[in-house]
This record gives sequence, structure tokens and C-alpha cells, in this order.
Amino acid sequence: MRILSIETSCDETAVSIVEATGDFPDATYEVLGNALFSQIDIHKEYGGVFPAVAKREHIKTFIPMLKKALEDAALLVEEPSTLSQTDAEKLHTLLSREEGAAEELISFCEAYELPEFDLIAVTSGPGLEPALWVGINFAKALSAVLGSPVVAVNHMEGHILASIFDAVEDDKLAQIAFPAVALLISGGHTELVLMQNWGTYEKIGQTKDDAVGEAFDKVARMMGLPYPGGPQIGTRAQEARAQNLPPYKADLPRPMLHSNDLDFSFSGLKTSVRYAIEGKELTEAEKNALCRDFEDAVTEVLLKKTRTALTQHGAATLIIGGGVSASTHLRQTFQAELLASHPDVEVYLPQRELSTDNSIMIALSGHARASSAATAGAIALIKADGNRSL
Repeated sequence: MRILSIETSCDETAVSIVEATGDFPDATYEVLGNALFSQIDIHKEYGGVFPAVAKREHIKTFIPMLKKALEDAALLVEEPSTLSQTDAEKLHTLLSREEGAAEELISFCEAYELPEFDLIAVTSGPGLEPALWVGINFAKALSAVLGSPVVAVNHMEGHILASIFDAVEDDKLAQIAFPAVALLISGGHTELVLMQNWGTYEKIGQTKDDAVGEAFDKVARMMGLPYPGGPQIGTRAQEARAQNLPPYKADLPRPMLHSNDLDFSFSGLKTSVRYAIEGKELTEAEKNALCRDFEDAVTEVLLKKTRTALTQHGAATLIIGGGVSASTHLRQTFQAELLASHPDVEVYLPQRELSTDNSIMIALSGHARASSAATAGAIALIKADGNRSL
């Protein structure tokens, strides 16, 4: 099965071409082409992702990413596709909300032949709805031209599958033991999910306010550090540990650490940082120390809640996914501490290049959900859902 996958849930425009051999979850995968454009530099001036800007950049970047993915896969053929007047009218209708997109796609089709795809997988949520709609409408437009079925993919399932995908040795998903617990940590999500089997998800814990990645970004902004805040705080925290700096704020709270549930809260921790620096001019060493203090507090809460979830549900596997899983300190702490307390639990972390948003994970989830792909008129029912749950 040759899959074209599309990811536009936030500020990355990603297009991949993945070939799946065999049935999920025992298939092997070959990434034939992979293209990704990050808007981070564009959103730095806003201190976060501005939805209208994200949508504009997705529209502008999608065709170049499609071209690059096809080129990587040796599928870019300089021969015009056969587009009828009816096809062109369909494209204008399907892409009517994406200014200039229909003209760009038609121009591309006039220059290159579109190859056949067995499936088009596209993120439908969660995420920023204006951004999600760009990917969905391009998927519908390509389906109209190619006749390929489209499957709407849950972004968070993509993160789970990316974490157990071995793209180095076997190019396949790990054969994990159930029940499994997934800790999903990103700019928009902090949640614990119980998996009794492939494709079955039960949310057993979630943030009551800020997501952990959001908290990192907000704290970084308070300290005058550039967006995105997570990598900035992580780098400075590592420097503080290397220099063995004394704490700047040793008594930062660990919100909900001892609550009788699996939920999280990071708003109070963020407020404590604000009070700690209000009206003060911190030295670089003090900033580094505070970054370490904050990262330690966050990691302690995540670790405690995850340990509790593993114990309560007798889990044999822990899957950690999402952009915050790229944190060096979090990776090292979880691998060391969980080995001590839960030696029989297998821990899976994504390769760093698959921890942030990407379209390879969307192809994996699309393959898992291939049987639910929509064809013909049913494709019109695919909608963007910014709050879509697993």
C-alpha cells in the first residue's frame, strides 16, 4: 500500500510518501519521500503560533512540500496530468477557502504527473482548526484528481505509533505487550492514555489547565527567552546541572503531586515562576538555575503520575510521545527512574526527529485506520476537529 500522508495541525507543513507491506500492526514500512517545513522562525515574533499566519504558511508551503516528497521518492515526472475542466472546477470548489491554493495545484498538475496512491492519510485533529482545514482540503482535492480514498487521522494516535516505530533497524512497529500506558506531552496536550489493545484508548489522566509544552513556552517568555521555550529551557537547565549551580527557587511547587488521581496542573507552577522573577533582573546564571528548577519540578510530576498509572493498571509497556519527549533530561530521568521502580515495564520513546509533528506518524496511523477510509461522497464528511479525542 502506497500512502500519501499530510500533517498541518499546527506550525509544521509535512508531506510523506510511505509504502506499507503487510497488515497492521505487523507491516513493514519504507519511507519513500519525506518533506517538512517548520514555521518556528515565522512565529517567533508572536511568542507562539498565530493561527491565521499558520494557515497562510501552510497554503504557501504545501505544494513545494508535495513536490519535494515526490522528488525524494523518485516519483516526480515532468509530464502533465490529465485534468478536465470538471476536475479544475472541483479543485476550485474544494480549495475555495484556501486563497490561491487551487491555482497552485492546477499549475502543479499542468507540469507534473501525479502518481497513484492507495490511500491518502490526513490529520483531522486535534490542532488549530484553520491549519487542519488546509491539509484536509488539499487531501480532498488530491483525492478528487486521483480517486484515492482518504482516511482522517488522529494526531495523538500518530504520536503513539511514532514512539514505537523503529525506523533504524526493522522499519516496523514494536510488538508491545498490553496493557500499555501512553504519556502524551506536547504544546497542546498532557495526558495519560490506557491501551488494552491496538487502537483502543481510554484517557485516564489529563491536564486541568496548561499543557506541559505550553507551560514551558510561557515560562520561557516570562524570562525573556525566545520561542519555542522548551528547547531554550532544556539547554539552560543542562548548563545549570553541568555547572552545579545552586537553586534559584528550590521550593517551586509540584502541583497535584499527591492528588488521588492521574490529572495534572501546571498553571500554579507557572505563576510561582512569575512571582519569583517579578521586578528582578536575573543574571544568566540565575536564569539557567531557574530553568533547571522548573524542569525538575515538571519532570517530577510527570514521573510520579506515570508511575502511579503503571501500577494501578498493571501496565507492561510505557509509551512516551509528543514534542516534549525530545527533552534530554526527561528521557534520562524516565529511563533511569522507571527502571528502578518498574523493571519489568518496557519503555518506548520516539526518535527525536519523530517526536515533534511529522507526516510519517500520520502515515502509520493512516495504515492502522485504512479500513475506515472514506471514498467518493463520504470524503465530504471529513471535518477538522481542533478538540478531537483519541
